[in-house]
Amino acid sequence: MQLRSIGVATVLALAVGSSGLQGQTGPTTDMPVHPQRDTSVMRQQANQSLSAPLPLKITFGQKLAEWTPASLAALPHTTFTVYNEHIKANQTYSGVMLIQLLTPLGVPDKPHGKEFKLYLVAEGADGYKVVYSVAEVTPDVHDAMVIVADSLEGKPLSESGPLQLVATGEKRPPRWVKNLTNVHVIPVD
Repeated sequence: MQLRSIGVATVLALAVGSSGLQGQTGPTTDMPVHPQRDTSVMRQQANQSLSAPLPLKITFGQKLAEWTPASLAALPHTTFTVYNEHIKANQTYSGVMLIQLLTPLGVPDKPHGKEFKLYLVAEGADGYKVVYSVAEVTPDVHDAMVIVADSLEGKPLSESGPLQLVATGEKRPPRWVKNLTNVHVIPVD
């Protein structure tokens, strides 16, 4: 997301800069002159493309699933309250258990033996990444719950993106991923 923001800012700066070349004399007159651009429209289009939520992409081997807030809304939700150390308060999240999104791709919901060699890399739009073992997201093995949250305190998520990875059973939330965009399931060699 940061690279997209820089790219849009650069394009806007070039557009604004090139529109000021009209009527100048000297060495710049050999440059093509473009009609006056409406930079407010360009900014509005750029902001719309940046604000459009990215789908959540989940991969396991060659399999891929994409989820949007709308498609997740149709699935059964789990709601829990957790203490957020960053804001020093309890928060109530609702969302879909992560394992529910993984099993259609072939990730076992009751792992055995070599299946415990699977781990997950969850990534936010800002590039922030965290790791979970498959056992940590499987209620059959672990008491904690890991959800792809789409609401906080009964309202759609806003500041943390449309989707956020949230887990119970952790003393601090460093493995909660805001603006969740990717989950990759990878076997350990």
